[in-house]
Amino acid sequence: MTNQHRGARSGADDVQMLRDMLLIRQLEDTALKLSRSEPPRVVGSVHMCAGQEAVPVGAVAGLNQDDQVVATYRGHGWAIASGLQPLQVLGEICHSSIGINGGRGGSAYMMAPWSRFIGENSIVGAGVPIGCGVALANQAARNGRVVVVSIGDGAMNQGATHEGLAFAAAKRLPLLVICENNGWSEMTATKDVFRVEKLSDRAAGYGIVGVTIDGIDPRTVRDTVSRLAAQARDGGGPALIECRVPRLWGHYNRDIEHYRSVSDRQAAAARDPIAHFSRQLIAEGAITEEGMEKLKQEVSETLARILEDINRAPPPDPASARDHVYSSATPARQQTSVTSLPQGEAETMTYIKAVNEALRRELKSRPNVLVYGEDVGKAGGIFGAARLLQKEFGAERVFDTPISESAILGSAVGAAMTGLKPIVEIMWADFMLVALDQLVNQAANIRYITAGRAGAPIVVRTQQGVTPGSCAQHSQSLEALLLHVPGLRVAVPATPQDAYSLLRAAVASDDPCIVIESRSLYQTSGPVMLSDTVEPIGQARLCRSGTQAAIVTWGTMVPVALETAEILGKEGIDVAVLDLRWLSPLDEQALVDVALAAGGRVVVLHEANVTGGFGAEIASRLHEKLQGKVQPRIRRVGTPDVRMPAAPVLQQELVPNVRRVAEAVRGLLASERGARDR
Repeated sequence: MTNQHRGARSGADDVQMLRDMLLIRQLEDTALKLSRSEPPRVVGSVHMCAGQEAVPVGAVAGLNQDDQVVATYRGHGWAIASGLQPLQVLGEICHSSIGINGGRGGSAYMMAPWSRFIGENSIVGAGVPIGCGVALANQAARNGRVVVVSIGDGAMNQGATHEGLAFAAAKRLPLLVICENNGWSEMTATKDVFRVEKLSDRAAGYGIVGVTIDGIDPRTVRDTVSRLAAQARDGGGPALIECRVPRLWGHYNRDIEHYRSVSDRQAAAARDPIAHFSRQLIAEGAITEEGMEKLKQEVSETLARILEDINRAPPPDPASARDHVYSSATPARQQTSVTSLPQGEAETMTYIKAVNEALRRELKSRPNVLVYGEDVGKAGGIFGAARLLQKEFGAERVFDTPISESAILGSAVGAAMTGLKPIVEIMWADFMLVALDQLVNQAANIRYITAGRAGAPIVVRTQQGVTPGSCAQHSQSLEALLLHVPGLRVAVPATPQDAYSLLRAAVASDDPCIVIESRSLYQTSGPVMLSDTVEPIGQARLCRSGTQAAIVTWGTMVPVALETAEILGKEGIDVAVLDLRWLSPLDEQALVDVALAAGGRVVVLHEANVTGGFGAEIASRLHEKLQGKVQPRIRRVGTPDVRMPAAPVLQQELVPNVRRVAEAVRGLLASERGARDR
């Protein structure tokens, strides 16, 4: 692929763009035929960009060599134009071991963030916030790079797109969003779901530049991108470029287009960009008709050789299917045990002050750390976790964002993929639900899809749980949702010491980590050893030993468990308390050890409602692990399966308390005595 936009452009450059367009078209035609062969060589859905080839080829020609690209799932053309080898691209479409991701990404999700091609995204619109994060990293590095994000017209109605554009505008990011408008939002005519003639008119609402151009002419695309990229490089901020293109083939490889009129297909065919551009170059004398045919033949022969290589390549190794979900790296300066508090002189401070101190030390010791979120900068966060940090470290490293959770989390993913260490705050855990895609479909996937070559080691701080007056949208305990997702790490600190230590351990991790704090504990005080030694992730703490029963818990319920154990101890009942601290990775050994010491009698306690809560997973694992060692006797205590009312008197009836937990322990012991008596 060529990328020459500096200085005088020649006819040879134009011929090279034509060749690249032909390569993209023929590669996709090959893939289409392979998906329709018997048996199919390509399985699953494949989304082609036939009719849109001039956009990626022209756009990349208008960029610098080190500018980056985030593509939509219809992104084969962008991958080729960005410099990925056709063998790697077609190999990935064929799910081959020689594909760019070894078959882990496939047609719609190939990634190469170690190159300028950050990757495709198969979630409509999700790439815009991620592109913001890559641009944020470029802005922080002052490297002059511009990021291009390609989307389809349908993505202009996605919330993530709106949030990303608002975020980019607010931060004046060097970002170009290119909307390839082929007239169809999947299988729905674009004119049926938009009430503006030009989609670029929406740019005015964000206060950014918006233009609409003919996307079948690569020179028009190149010159437009070159001009707007130069503005972005000079601090002019983002721009939205709408490229009008035809859709020559269906939405995907099995689409029979029954919903589409013959006249619409004919109108699209009349605007074929390859036919259009080749006629132009022939008329200008840049190439002859014979030269055009020779070009087609060269591309065909190249693809034939590539296909032979793919057919000879072995399939992916099934033994590798479980690999690279998490990083195998061990942070430097790591402890080996957390059975007790760090040794040394401790300072008494509140839980929220401990969070603030952890953030301050990470900002001071790691130049690549950014801290941001809603109200995080000037105000220091609604709970004061980032108080005075912007004053100390500046508004480039500690800053406010729009109220846009998808943009916050998505930009963190993009920034982390390209070298920064973002620590972002989601004000309430409930608010993660409007942006869960960026954790579940984005951050958690990257290491696996790239077979360990890249990752998104973001840190997300949030808080959850019930406090007096909190309504049903500000009081949920949602850890079980996150724990169902392979690739995410989840910590739940219960003490000021852990609020400090677990956050710092999360920052040291190479995996995406969610640290779920407790709003109800923010003002509790305790000793905090401000060590710079990073403790291991995934280790529980035995807060109290016991032989008659064990309470296994985390977060807000740790103080409840300890108080319960104290009361029961006065009754002569010896109860252990295990604070899991990390729910992913789960410390199974500590869990089994405390259960065995208690003779298999365990109460699993959490604030979340019982059904589907993580307590069910713990109970199941104990039953599996204790078989043949001791008879498990397990009870769960959690919030009933109701929504959370705001009135404190109603809340107190629902949230687990000392009385209910003590009753569960006593009931466990009584049921065992009853079983023995029978």
